[in-house]
Amino acid sequence: MTNPISHEQAMRYNRHIVLPQIDIDGQEHLLNARVLIIGIGGLGCSAAQLLASSGVGALTLVDNDSVEVTNLPRQILFGEADVGRFKVSAAKERLIRLNSECYIDTIKSRLASDNLAREVSAHDIVIDCTDNLASRLEINKACAATKTPLVSGAAIRFEGQLFVTCYAPDSPCYACVGALTGNRTLSCTESGIFAPVVAIIGAQQALLAMQVIAGIGQPLTGSLQLFDGLSGQWQKFQVPRRSDCPVCQNK
Repeated sequence: MTNPISHEQAMRYNRHIVLPQIDIDGQEHLLNARVLIIGIGGLGCSAAQLLASSGVGALTLVDNDSVEVTNLPRQILFGEADVGRFKVSAAKERLIRLNSECYIDTIKSRLASDNLAREVSAHDIVIDCTDNLASRLEINKACAATKTPLVSGAAIRFEGQLFVTCYAPDSPCYACVGALTGNRTLSCTESGIFAPVVAIIGAQQALLAMQVIAGIGQPLTGSLQLFDGLSGQWQKFQVPRRSDCPVCQNK
């Protein structure tokens, strides 16, 4: 059942509501949405902060890692006092201070197989903020099975990547993207990462997710977006749907 927006909430989110594309209906969609964020690193911190402060009703944060001092330059929900704590615990504490009305659940483990499928099916949209191709492909498979919209992001060095799909007929999935980019996995530890790049990509993931939830704008589903932090330029590529894709091929 959809919970209507209260007078207090209408005042709080007034700057959203006065936008004709959002209005009361759009904000109510955000307030009633359940969002699953997998990975609370640089991307997840940026996305979660914007979603919570923008009035998304419920977030589930998934990560089994603890905060390290090397995380602090780009994982903006954490401070020095959080080093050694579970990321999801520290992030939840900070997000509640931003918006006490946002319900936040945490999972301090990696989701796999049945557990992943169960959590995906219990949410309206999934934001993939993981840092490896194998996890992205597994999340995509779970989302495809339930037709749960997916917003995938990645960042390395000065480069960022975005892909969103709602699994409409004939649209590509992330497995189709993976077939184009290959199986090479780069590590931020080895390759480096410029802190503002993850903030930009994480913010874009929040924007895309809110567009899908509220049904506004054109979230460029089925397109791969690439960001170059050194030039400030974006490129967009329409991803072809693989006829032999094991995830989204026609049966």
